[in-house]
Amino acid sequence: MPTHDNPATFDVVVLGGGSGGYATALRAAQLGLSVALVEEDKLGGTCLHVGCVPTKALLHAAEVADAATHGAQFGVRTSLDGIDMPGVLAYKDSVVAGLYKGLQGLVASRKITVAEGHGTLAAPGVVEISSPDGTSARYTGTHVVLATGSYARSLPGLEIGGRVLTSDQALTLDTVPKSVVVLGGGVIGVEFASVWKSFGADVQIVEALPHLVPNEDAALSKALERAFRKRGIKFSLGERFAQVKQSDDGVKVELESGTTFDAELLLVAVGRGARTADLGYEAAGVRIDRGFVLTDELLRTGVDTPAGGQIWAVGDIVPGLQLAHRGFAQGIFVAEQIAGLSPAPIDEAAIPRVTYCEPEVASVGVTEAGAAELYGPDQVETIEYNLAGNGKSKILGTQGFAKLVRRKDGPVVGMHLIGSRVGELIGEGQLIVGWEAFPEDVASLVHAHPTQNEALGEAHMALAGKPLHAHN
Repeated sequence: MPTHDNPATFDVVVLGGGSGGYATALRAAQLGLSVALVEEDKLGGTCLHVGCVPTKALLHAAEVADAATHGAQFGVRTSLDGIDMPGVLAYKDSVVAGLYKGLQGLVASRKITVAEGHGTLAAPGVVEISSPDGTSARYTGTHVVLATGSYARSLPGLEIGGRVLTSDQALTLDTVPKSVVVLGGGVIGVEFASVWKSFGADVQIVEALPHLVPNEDAALSKALERAFRKRGIKFSLGERFAQVKQSDDGVKVELESGTTFDAELLLVAVGRGARTADLGYEAAGVRIDRGFVLTDELLRTGVDTPAGGQIWAVGDIVPGLQLAHRGFAQGIFVAEQIAGLSPAPIDEAAIPRVTYCEPEVASVGVTEAGAAELYGPDQVETIEYNLAGNGKSKILGTQGFAKLVRRKDGPVVGMHLIGSRVGELIGEGQLIVGWEAFPEDVASLVHAHPTQNEALGEAHMALAGKPLHAHN
């Protein structure tokens, strides 16, 4: 029986210490299992160090800059004197450092063995670790959980370096660029575009698909495009990148159409790839498709270990939404299965999604187009409740709406929001969609006034056929 007394053998060996990996380790240890967590860089992974947390810190600094710029509209005499990027970076780094210290303490308190080094899957149930000091070790697990995360992708032939950056390098810039071309209008691209515009840069987005945030409901994409135009953020849609030329003072970006843009920097934000190459996965029998680990709905890879366990996979290496909270939930789910519990499989459609640009975009469930495909166009009802009728939104000076998608005479299957701070509302949306609530169920709930949350109550009242504030 594996015990902590034999540090080379564990119930669970987790390869990767990001959101999915450390959640697996924490929950497994909580359930009484012996756990080793292998991480070559820092606990917390992409999300904590070069992803969710530091980018949202920059977005908050951008919100403060916008508040200073536009204080006069609220009767407050403020002005933006400039952006102290070293100060912004220090603020960002202090947020990350505090959370990192807390995570380290939490992992240590659960008596999880942390192995610092590069881990590879040497065989089913065996992880080999090469440490920075040149030593190596082998950890054996009854179960192995693959959680090696993702990396910032580029395009074929587009090399990163010099004035061509990914989000990793963008997070360390100690000056505000005068101008930037952002290649990619998805979540990462629009968030950085939003930050840089608030900091005073000239921003041009290039997106190959027909809309910004193209995975969202079309109504949200179009509304974000209107808001970005109003902010002065430029974008080209349906345009494919051709090449970039660097000089001492900038870049010239050329599109396949022949259009060119000159800027100080090019940010490549074309998505994230799964970190699975050269880690021994395929040699151990793990199936890989386009870099991603294939699993069943229980996140099993189908590869057994000699000790009677399984190889599992969680997080960004599993096809689907690349979100930290998805990986976190998957880690808990896998740990509970290993411990002999029977948790319900995760419903991917009920995972909330937030893009933290200004205005924010938040959604859960299926889009109108997705619902029409699932249930048939004549079996779908939608409604948009404009935030212009919401008192708190009026106070904040934000514009946007809440769009609901329901099955005809059935539950709400999608919620789509745009406006300042709407990311804070999507928690209720997750409950509504996840618990298959009917509009009438939500319409009877009392929402606090004045809050933006109240808009969700009004939207459901309207969808239930009793729109109190709608014009007849």
